[in-house]
Amino acid sequence: MHDTIVALSSGALPAAIAVLRLSGPQALAAAGALAGDLPPDREARLRGLRDGAGALLDRAMVIVLRAPATVTGEDMVELHLHGGRAVVRAVEAALVAIPGVRLAEAGEFTRRALMHGRTTLTEVEGLALLLAAESDAQRRSAHAMADGTLRRNIAMLQREVLRLSARVEALLDFSDEGDVTDDARVIAAIGAEAADLAVQIRRRADTPTVDRLHAGFRVVLAGPPNAGKSSLLNALVDHEAAIVSDIPGTTRDRIAVPISRGDYSYVLTDTAGIRSNTDDPIERMGIERSVRAIDEADLVLWLGDDAPVFPSVKILLVHARADLPSRGARPPDRVGVSVHDPASLDDLWCAINDAVTDFIPQQLDTAMNQRQRALLLDAARALEAGGGQTDAILLGEQLRGALGAFDRITGAAGIEAMFDDLFSSFCIGK
Repeated sequence: MHDTIVALSSGALPAAIAVLRLSGPQALAAAGALAGDLPPDREARLRGLRDGAGALLDRAMVIVLRAPATVTGEDMVELHLHGGRAVVRAVEAALVAIPGVRLAEAGEFTRRALMHGRTTLTEVEGLALLLAAESDAQRRSAHAMADGTLRRNIAMLQREVLRLSARVEALLDFSDEGDVTDDARVIAAIGAEAADLAVQIRRRADTPTVDRLHAGFRVVLAGPPNAGKSSLLNALVDHEAAIVSDIPGTTRDRIAVPISRGDYSYVLTDTAGIRSNTDDPIERMGIERSVRAIDEADLVLWLGDDAPVFPSVKILLVHARADLPSRGARPPDRVGVSVHDPASLDDLWCAINDAVTDFIPQQLDTAMNQRQRALLLDAARALEAGGGQTDAILLGEQLRGALGAFDRITGAAGIEAMFDDLFSSFCIGK
């Protein structure tokens, strides 16, 4: 991280104001090369920015932010420019012409903040979710993670394990001076506390993760041909996403449409009609894809009159085309819906919302993602193993294993391999 990086950190151009942000060892010198005399730390001053030939690039507000009390932990400068594309392009070009200054990569400002201890991995993951949030529930859960709620919960668990580890280390340091029977009682007591802590951790981990909440719940519309699946998909998403025809087998492949409704995001998928008596090889392939989509779904809206045969998937029975006289009365176990009746569509959405609650963390402020949950369970297993030890050295080793899992959750250790994937989801100036 010897380079100084620069990127636009404000919104899309053109705009009223464009904020260029520099971070790194050359930030002050590079800004000074364009602005001349820099203002005092954290005070905004108007300066003329000029290139190497002395030509005026723009008149900008310049703010100097000195390390270490900055977002990245490095020296930083913000240049508040006029928000025209040509202005930003010219100032960027003048800056990267200075040796040691280059354009930032995606998420590089946040990566530097993490490497300098200005944030933790859990907070970075929360920030990534916040940037992608499209629903209110996504926003709330992402804010809780980005604001450090999960980090504080992990820190509390770490303190408990460190307290147990200190007792084990004290026991080992003075093992020659104590009674063997007393030592055994102390080891048993520490092991019991470790086992109790493991129970608490498993209770915390025994809840849905936020991954499905943020990816969107997978809702598949399925049933026999001409059951009204495509028409219902179009009505639910309020535009013509699928071709509608009276000809059986019109839908040959899956059609997935993302949509946000209320607090939640969904991916609605229309599928080929399922039937066993087809000689059309293309339609048969579509049916096979329909079955795969059903297997992968969080919820299936079944539009067939016969009972579905998918026991491992959550099913919502739908009485489609309820406005047609030929459809008869709605069975009591089904949600009646007509694409021509907005009230029935609202009722169906309410039923969908109720059906996906099992996949939603009950407390969004303490929810975890799958990576964090897996490591939390690693810590629980280490503590459970420690609870069964009669040897202080082996007990201490298991406690260190639990602490290592906590460190990997917060990014204090062992997380370099996931950096590129994580930061690729960030914008350049973040």
